[in-house]
Amino acid sequence: MARHSKLQKNVLALYRQFLRAGRDKPGFVPRIRDEFRENSRIKKTDVMHIEYLYRRGQRQLEQLRDANTKQLGSFSKPKVDHS
Repeated sequence: MARHSKLQKNVLALYRQFLRAGRDKPGFVPRIRDEFRENSRIKKTDVMHIEYLYRRGQRQLEQLRDANTKQLGSFSKPKVDHS
């Protein structure tokens, strides 16, 4: 079995924490899985980007754990229409 770096272990732990926190909130688990799956395409050598997303994920996890949180926001680039 391949050994994971400390950053990889941290990301996997964050993923598990997200799944646990989202379990009791309808519609959150599929969104969490999709987000992590999408970001899994980032090259392992792009450490700065991974660390940025990890820190952002930690902040989002704290918001998700808040009992008042009812939905997740989305951060995406606006689509540009070149017509």
